Order: sequence, then structure tokens, then C-alpha cells
Amino acid sequence: MSEYSINKGIGRSVEYKGLKAQYLFIFAGGLLAIFVVFVIMYIAGISQWVCIGFGATGASFLVWLTFHINAKYGQYGLMKLTSVKYRPRYIINRLRITRLIKHKNK
Repeated sequence: MSEYSINKGIGRSVEYKGLKAQYLFIFAGGLLAIFVVFVIMYIAGISQWVCIGFGATGASFLVWLTFHINAKYGQYGLMKLTSVKYRPRYIINRLRITRLIKHKNK
């Protein structure tokens, strides 16, 4: 009889080297954007060493930033930060207190 290992990752978010969920997509998109800018700079005729320096510095900063944000905010942290913009800071109630407390007699 064959033995099959159980997939214990069902229902969990995607993770790669500690990066979870949306941070993984930010990381991949950022590296792709840095590569595109590197190619455009190289084709435009900027010095090879300037292009390599930009690519290495930009990629290093992106790696540090994504791992730092991932550690600071966690898996759902960026969604929580963006949701703060959409909730009201305070609720305004312009009804008189007596009208709020008043009961209707039937």
C-alpha cells in the first residue's frame, strides 16, 4: 500500500522565503520595474557602471524594504493601513438626545 504525504498548506497564503501574500507580489513587481529601468538606461547610452550601480542599489533597497515592511506589518498589515482611509474618524449625530431616547407608545 502506498503512503501519501498530507498537504498541510491548504487554505494558507502563498509564502516564499518569509515573504507572505501581497509582499511577494510587491517584491517581484519591484524587481521587474528595476530591471526595465536598467535596460532603458543602458539603451539610452548611460555608462555601464552607472546602470549596474543603479540596479544593485535599487534591488538591495527593494529587498530590504519589502522584508522590513513584511516583518513590521505582517500578512494583512498593508490592507489594514489602506482601510484606515475609508473609515470615518468620528461619527456625527445631529439628533437631540431626547429624540434618541424617546419611545413610541402603541
